[in-house]
Amino acid sequence: MTEDGRTGSSHGPLEEIVDRNQVWHRMAAKYGVENPVPPWKTSLDGLCDALDRVADATAVNAGTPGVVERRDEEDRLSATIYADLPYPENQLVALAHTLLDRGVIDESELRTRMAAVRARLES
Repeated sequence: MTEDGRTGSSHGPLEEIVDRNQVWHRMAAKYGVENPVPPWKTSLDGLCDALDRVADATAVNAGTPGVVERRDEEDRLSATIYADLPYPENQLVALAHTLLDRGVIDESELRTRMAAVRARLES
């Protein structure tokens, strides 16, 4: 456990993502998509921007980790646990990892959301 109470370990659903190795360039090639940018990248950027705003406001008022701490943690995870994933997949999984560690989402909710997305894609 880390100094701030987080485990720093990987999480089941995230391990499964890494193990499947379904990264954008492979999926785009499989389905004949020529856009090099994953369709979810814009949503990821927007989510990060929103989290940055909330983190800054919360950090000022409650002494919680701000933007720099969250981004440093994500950079560390991207360079270590998720180093085998290409960018931006490693950014996405590192963000999910930090949200799990901070209790923003739990593993069962993440699994449910991932299953819903997969069902939409496969329909």
